[in-house]
Amino acid sequence: MREALWAELLKVRRSRLPWITALAFTVAALVCGMFMFILADPARARALGLLGGKAQLSGASADWPGYLALLAQAVAVGGLGVYGLIAIWLFGREFSDHTATDLLALPTSRTAVVAAKFTVAALWALLLAVLLAGLGLLIGVLLGLPAWSAPAVFDGLSRILAAAALAALTTTPLALAASVGRGYLAAVGVLFGIIFVSQIVAALGYGAVFPWSVPGLYAGIAGAGQDPPGPLGLLLVAAIGAAGVTSTAAWWNRANHTR
Repeated sequence: MREALWAELLKVRRSRLPWITALAFTVAALVCGMFMFILADPARARALGLLGGKAQLSGASADWPGYLALLAQAVAVGGLGVYGLIAIWLFGREFSDHTATDLLALPTSRTAVVAAKFTVAALWALLLAVLLAGLGLLIGVLLGLPAWSAPAVFDGLSRILAAAALAALTTTPLALAASVGRGYLAAVGVLFGIIFVSQIVAALGYGAVFPWSVPGLYAGIAGAGQDPPGPLGLLLVAAIGAAGVTSTAAWWNRANHTR
């Protein structure tokens, strides 16, 4: 396991994808900060026209609780796409680069290889969430947002990390899609399909029991008047995460790896 984990970390270090994902989360933090800047002054929002209108439609309040809640929504919704691409890259690249058979020829169990990849995906997701939270705190201080309190900020940061964890759990089946599809293309198609369906299911009012809609609802994207997903929705997310890991490991152990 240690050797497999070291190999995966080396691949990540030599890739541009970590920088691309970090840039995506940085842009998310800046956009949320821009919304706070606009909402802090309604007259300025009206002067900016459509952009101001979009900021007001976000439903956020220009204070620390509202800003941290907006960041949690960003990581919940955007995390599905970014974390999904990470899972697809970690598993699909072995087939696209024709290194899968070489990897499995090493004196390392296939289960260890899969476990190392999921470990890297979890660490990657955590670091991106921490980056978003850290940038959010910095931007919030620079904007001078009101309503600062230690409990409110702790609750907001906890919600950001929890939303990131939920989003990351829902992406584990994409590792199986990338493995079965032996590359990126099929898994990216599955990712787009999940994003599309999750929006429809949430709009129909069944998002609380659809795992891929749960992170966004947990973060409050449906608005303050909507109830968050209950224990059933959270359990379904955990079940999807566990199913994705175990099924991917089973496939890697039993599949006929000819290329």
